[in-house]
Amino acid sequence: MKKNIMKSLRTIPFIVCLLAVSVVGLTSCEDFFEQDSEYVIFEGDNALDNAADTIYSVIGVLNKLQAIADRTILLGEVRGDLVDVTDFTHADLRSVATFNIDENNKYNNPRDYYAIINNCNYFIANVDTALINNRNEKIFLKEYVAVKGFRAWTYLQLVLNYGSVPFVDKPILTKEESEKDYPRYDIKQICNYFIDDLMPLADEKLPSYGTIRGLDSRLFYFPIYLLLGELNLWAENYEQAALNYYKYISTRNGTNSVYAIGSASAQWKDDKWEQVTGGNFGYNEESYSENAELIMMIPGDSIPSEGYYSELRNLFNSTADNEYKVGLVPSAALKSLSASQRYCHVNINSQGKRDTLYAPENLILTGRGENKDRSGDLRLSSVWTLDDKFTNKNGDKVDHQTISKFESRNVHIYRRTMLYLRMAEALNRAGYPVFAYKILASGVNNSVIETEILPFCDNAADSAFVRQFNFANTDYELITPSASSSESSTSSTKNTMGIHSRGSGWSAYNKYYKMPTGTLEEQQDAVEDMIVNEGALEFAFEGTRFYDLMRVSLRRGDNDYLASRVAQRTGVENVTLRSYLQDNSNWYLGWNGEIGIEDEE
Repeated sequence: MKKNIMKSLRTIPFIVCLLAVSVVGLTSCEDFFEQDSEYVIFEGDNALDNAADTIYSVIGVLNKLQAIADRTILLGEVRGDLVDVTDFTHADLRSVATFNIDENNKYNNPRDYYAIINNCNYFIANVDTALINNRNEKIFLKEYVAVKGFRAWTYLQLVLNYGSVPFVDKPILTKEESEKDYPRYDIKQICNYFIDDLMPLADEKLPSYGTIRGLDSRLFYFPIYLLLGELNLWAENYEQAALNYYKYISTRNGTNSVYAIGSASAQWKDDKWEQVTGGNFGYNEESYSENAELIMMIPGDSIPSEGYYSELRNLFNSTADNEYKVGLVPSAALKSLSASQRYCHVNINSQGKRDTLYAPENLILTGRGENKDRSGDLRLSSVWTLDDKFTNKNGDKVDHQTISKFESRNVHIYRRTMLYLRMAEALNRAGYPVFAYKILASGVNNSVIETEILPFCDNAADSAFVRQFNFANTDYELITPSASSSESSTSSTKNTMGIHSRGSGWSAYNKYYKMPTGTLEEQQDAVEDMIVNEGALEFAFEGTRFYDLMRVSLRRGDNDYLASRVAQRTGVENVTLRSYLQDNSNWYLGWNGEIGIEDEE
């Protein structure tokens, strides 16, 4: 028998974020990153009906998001199969990797999530969204939308990590309220609630406070259509998820706008296999533009003494701060997956004849460092370097690792390529595996849809669904090999390619990267496997891997899908870990018996 699903929050220090309920003084916007969370909460009868209170409240929630920023990346990556620990990994992070996370582990602190949620609940309950200006515009509607997005995303992170969580959608302002019993929600209940909550706001605008400390504040908020895509994907509403992702793509830069995948890729310059070009994927660009890769980030502090300082740079990179001893390294499983890809090179002569070649396997270049191996996909070697002849300040030779995805003090959460791959995942499970495959292999525009996707639609309803995706040929122009160069065309209008081509060459011409055959179900499973592999190649180290494996495992009802991969992270199967993860209740954290998957009695 399950324990009573109504669990008390009395042991959760919920009112930690209410210590300054009567605080009325606020710091200036200029130094909001130094603000503590108490600035978000005001007296219980004080409506948020002026610009100062409202804006500072939004900024205060952003401040609290900093507390879970690193955790979002680390819990999603260290429990997966793409990174491994070292002799220098600190105990709490090692425990995350071994699924031995107790209540004293610094990454197991649900109060940080509930502090954000409670601040959001207070704002939502008290902000006056009816106020209008002299242009008849609702003054605080943008802030209201932003805070609803913060709350939905935080609840999603909470339930992904704990499996079943007390659900509260009203502010808790007293000790008595914190001791009430609250219903438990699982992942689908959370998703369904927030799908209904956010959908009426999907077309509303988000705030923009200009540039703050050199950062464009438009990157601080979760786009609502993107969140709806995420929620519907986890809720297994696949058609709706695909449409939500597409809606964000087509409206990000205005009505019927363009947001193409871009032309960034790492390529062999020619078939001599001596020089790699490109590789500027925009991982660390933090400016806002129509073509920016970055969609959303959580801003962090610049020095350790300033509140929430991200530790990611010093976990993934050799620095003087960690005495060049990193705590996380690429796993054997990631290196093997990357090397196993067949890189496809295309030469086209002046007569237009195409010559397709494949990079040699076990391709070792002359050079320093372990990762002089350039076999397979080039994205790993583009972002990861390991110099085994580095000289430290003491004159000693030490290993020096750099993972270039972590150069910033800010934590990146969503980016463009992630959006496209999630859309492919949703389309595949909605029953359109060819559509999903084309996103991986060649990229899509209306010509591809018309000639290569619609012919596989079996009925009028399927065709009508696919035709909702409008990628105009003049706006989404496929990148193709050219006769003048073995590299892609450099024309500024060429902006669409297959995601796999970002590291594995011309995937549309690759005989080893074909659309799977078989029944629809067999095709969906095979394309989904390709998507999972693509997620590893593209998003390694970025915190998505464990959740991607979890989502597919839950969808298929196959716990071993996750368990077998995680158990192979070192290249040798950990039989004990694989057996442990066969029980999906072990995928989640627990906290003092109050939060997490409940045990059977």
